[in-house]
Amino acid sequence: MTDMYSSSLAGRVLIGLIGSLILAGGANRLRSLSASGAWSAIVMGTCYVALGGPFWFGSLIAFFVSSSLLSKWKKRHRKKRKAEANYAKSGRRDWLQVWANGGLGLLLCGGHALWPHSSWAFAFVGVMAAVNADTWATEIGALSAAAPRSILSGRRVAAGTSGGITPLGSGAALAGAAFIGAVAALLAAAPPAPAGALPGGALLAAAAVAGTAGAFADSLLGATVQAMYRCRVCGSETERAEHCGAAAERVRGFAAMTNDAVNLASSALAGLLAWLIGSLLT
Repeated sequence: MTDMYSSSLAGRVLIGLIGSLILAGGANRLRSLSASGAWSAIVMGTCYVALGGPFWFGSLIAFFVSSSLLSKWKKRHRKKRKAEANYAKSGRRDWLQVWANGGLGLLLCGGHALWPHSSWAFAFVGVMAAVNADTWATEIGALSAAAPRSILSGRRVAAGTSGGITPLGSGAALAGAAFIGAVAALLAAAPPAPAGALPGGALLAAAAVAGTAGAFADSLLGATVQAMYRCRVCGSETERAEHCGAAAERVRGFAAMTNDAVNLASSALAGLLAWLIGSLLT
């Protein structure tokens, strides 16, 4: 029995490694991942395949592929490039972004492998829905004809300001969260299915609600505790500690609360909310 399990695990590791090498290598050539991001994606993808079934790594791939394609499609838009100039990170994900977006989901996948239960799957869907919702909101919201407004005061703010939201971006967040829920609902029916009751409607509802809430939590954290800087050269407010080739001055927030830390915190909150929703619906 032990030998059969070891052989099966070794096979999944090999399949995961080969698949991750192909996907991460292609993403690196398309400049969706940096070199460090590609190596992190290889490790992460291999672990997802080894520890989970299609439900887990399929949802991860749905997030990465859809967000990367959306980023590439909008990359040439001048308005988005102007907003992105003040973001901490560009559309090319580095190792920190890879782990901030997929690391918590991998822990949940590992938890399910050790102690199978539907709660892990609902929390996972919430996490992935939140990171997808935030990415879609950022990519599409940057193209809004209406000026973003602060989630705290409701006042108009410059495009690219942390905590700024638009109706277009909010709608994109809901669409991105629901997309992950729909994919997860389809994958939940594929063998080997996650343990416990996972009705498609409950997964979709948990993802849509928790993912959208996570995107708004990201904006709220961005407007309150995320580190924000003022460029000493051009005077613009930015998420970057360095701007225009010079060190920027921190004007608010905590230095440890980087964009990646905010993404991780907001997705964790979404995962908790999705778990609660799943507990009520199943």
